Formats: sequence, structure tokens, C-alpha cells
Amino acid sequence: MSKILITGAAGFIGSQLAYRLWKEGNELILIDNFSYGSKDNLIFLDHDFTNEVINMDIRDKEGMRKILSKESVEYIYHIAGIAPLPDCQTDPQEAIDVNVGGTVNILESARRFGAKKIIFASTNAIYENVKDFPTNENKFDLPTLIYPNTKYVAERFCESYCNTYGMNITCLRFANVYGPHIDCVRKQPPFIGYMIRELFYDRVPVFHSDGKQRRDYIYVEDLIDLALSVQKSDGFDCVNVSSNQNYSVNELYNIACKLMNKNIKAKYMTSGEYWRKYPELYEGAYPIKNEILEHEVNKYSLCDNSYAKEKYNWEPKVSIEEGLKNSIEYEIDLLLKLV
Repeated sequence: MSKILITGAAGFIGSQLAYRLWKEGNELILIDNFSYGSKDNLIFLDHDFTNEVINMDIRDKEGMRKILSKESVEYIYHIAGIAPLPDCQTDPQEAIDVNVGGTVNILESARRFGAKKIIFASTNAIYENVKDFPTNENKFDLPTLIYPNTKYVAERFCESYCNTYGMNITCLRFANVYGPHIDCVRKQPPFIGYMIRELFYDRVPVFHSDGKQRRDYIYVEDLIDLALSVQKSDGFDCVNVSSNQNYSVNELYNIACKLMNKNIKAKYMTSGEYWRKYPELYEGAYPIKNEILEHEVNKYSLCDNSYAKEKYNWEPKVSIEEGLKNSIEYEIDLLLKLV
């Protein structure tokens, strides 16, 4: 088995990945500074990772190099980062520092002390300005907002390190990831986590626009299957992690209501209202453009996953109904503990 480093190990994806790799007998080094991660994510029925996580920021140059100089790490899964769009847009310096600077710190530390492979968690948000669907990995218009730009720039540094030093790095462009452990308690959780939370408390969820906007979703276990499959590939690569299907807000909500036996009619507000909770974006000499925010709320996404199928013999297996059912069951257990 292998020695594997995971950053963002207390997050939704990082914790699920850690559990899968642990079950397969790998030796793990887990890192998280708990700015977004949660100890609840680290507790599984047959294992508790809580005391195994190193509390460290990925920007810690000395700490990262100390770990890699002492441990014979074979694979690095770099999952850590600031993902919520509003957080990145309201504090771009922090987002760039973490998502780009933190990634470069990992790349440079791995270059100095060696690792067979780095797998970097990128995002399909870099396709935000694409107009042709489904979107493949080869050509797209550059992103506009801070978050996708940080991931795009981080990808370029990954490619630079491959070209300059001969390192092996794969960037996985995640679609909207969901499944058990998805965050449902933070201020601005992912849509599926938010939807489950509001239904659990019998509250009326607030959706923006008309609910017809469609996005691509991928179940976390399907994502992990691909993340493990790319370990052995050489050089630089970018791969869509997608179900090659998309669903509207209304479709997902109707499935969740059925699974949770709820009959709550959602409230709809205009696209621009989503961002009104972040007034700092409208302050200053140059307030953010409303059309940019409306475009983000109404964005359509559908990623082509044929490259992953052809090169890595990977196929998503979990249907949206099964995935939502598993997510709801876990989140209900978590929310019951908080009551």
C-alpha cells in the first residue's frame, strides 16, 4: 500500500477520500486548518480520524516541507482551498493566497522532497463563460469571478511544474459534488446541503431565479473512484469529473421533498437577491456588476466526461435519486445531533 498526503482532510471531499484510502490499507497523512473542515466529517462508524489530523495551513512553508522531508509520501491529494464563491469574491486576497499560494507551496515542497504524483482539486466553475455544451477539457473562455480564476491560475502553476521539473500532476475539474458529509450548517452551504437543512427544519427554502437553472452534479464516491484511477498517469493532465447529466433546482427539490416526505413550497426571489447578503460587493468606487452576479445564479453547466471514460475506464455509477437518498440520511443524523 502507499503513503498518501491529503490536504483539506476534514472537509466534505477530503474526509470521504481519507476514509476510502484508509479502508484500502494506505498510510495517511491528513492536513486541515479547520477553517472550513469539520471534526464531524472525520468520524465514521468503524474509524475516527479526529486525532490523526495535523492542524496546519497549506501556506505554512516550514510545516509542509518538514512533513515531506520526513515522510516518504508517494501521492498528494490537494483538496484544501476556499470554495464558496461569496467568500472568494468578498476577500479576493485571502482566496488567492490560499488557493494559489497554498497550491504553489505544496508544489514546491513536493518538488524538493519528492512525490510520485499530485492530484489537484480544481473545478468546473472555470467553464463559467462557456456557451457550447457539453464542455470538454480542451478549450474554454477564461473565467470572470475570483474563485474560478484562482483554480485556473493554480492549474497553470501545476502545468508549469510539470513542464519545468518533470513532475506528474492531474487536475480534476469537479462538477457540483454531493453525497454524505456535504456541508449543511455553514452560512452559505452548497445548494443540496441547504435544501436538505431547510426541509429538515420544516422551513421554506429560498431559491433564486425561477429554479429552472441546470447544473452538473457528481456523487462523491464516483469522484473518488476517478481520483484513485488517475494515480498512475504521468505528466500533466486535466480531467472533467462529471456525470454528463444535469438537473434543475426544481427537479432536485422535488426529489428531495419526495424522499423526505415533505410538502413545502419553495419561495423564489430574483437572481440579484442572492448576493445582497454581501453588501461589501456593492460598496466602493466600483461596485460589482449586476449582470455578472445574475449570470452566476442562472449559469448552466454540463461537462463532457468522455475523456475520463476513454483514458481511465471510469464511469459514474450512482443515480441522482440514490445519491440524494444517501445524502439525506446522513444529514438528518447529523442535524438530529444538533437539535
